[in-house]
Amino acid sequence: MPLVHIGLDPVLVHLGPVAVHWYGLMYLVGIAVGTWVAGPYAVARGIDRGKIDGAVARGFVGGLVGVRLYYVVQQPLGPYLAEPWRVVAVWEGGMAFFGAILGVALALALYARREGIEVWRLVDAGAVFAPVGQAFGRLGNVVNGDVVGYPTDGTWGFVYTNPDTFAPQRGVAYQPAPLYEILADAVIFAVLWRLRFRLRPGMLFALYLALYAASQFVVFFWRDNEVVGLGLKQAQLTALVVLGLSGALALWLGRRGAAGPVTTTA
Repeated sequence: MPLVHIGLDPVLVHLGPVAVHWYGLMYLVGIAVGTWVAGPYAVARGIDRGKIDGAVARGFVGGLVGVRLYYVVQQPLGPYLAEPWRVVAVWEGGMAFFGAILGVALALALYARREGIEVWRLVDAGAVFAPVGQAFGRLGNVVNGDVVGYPTDGTWGFVYTNPDTFAPQRGVAYQPAPLYEILADAVIFAVLWRLRFRLRPGMLFALYLALYAASQFVVFFWRDNEVVGLGLKQAQLTALVVLGLSGALALWLGRRGAAGPVTTTA
């Protein structure tokens, strides 16, 4: 790909004292589009249409908590102990998608149990939603410049020129790491969509976990993050754990003989 110069201000517009960021806007668009795509699938899996908005709302809260806490626990605790309010200071940056997945899954499971919904069918719908929402979130990262790869040789990549960008340096060409993740999300969604009515309940969620973890393991070879052990970065080590857990979950679901044929109403 050629050089792509990105000069957009991370802040889309100021509404008085409130700054509307591209990143936040892309999250809202991702939630809307993800719900539009996954909602009919959830209904086809036998989930009452009237409970979908409740699931989305709780998934949003669970994801927001998880995405931040997972980041915080990986950081030195001193600053957060000295200033506990910084735990929720998402405007300072620091979000980790593996935490979001855990937070959303727990929130959906609790909601499903309370509403009498089969847990595995609901988290399967969440798996269809996830790559759509994540792709739009990465579009926000493209504007922000807060997710970059290593510098390139200057003949290709993303070059950030706005003085308010989060990129380490202006005018330097970086590997377009968020673009790689968007492409990975597209592939994951295509696989899940093709198999959405062919797998036992829960298997789609397990497959999503495996595919997402594999994509992160690969993409982080280009992400400019610190190596923490075994020549790998924190997200890659986490990805290996998630790959193992997703395999164990698939085996457990297979042996459990989770519910038979998928019920469709659409």
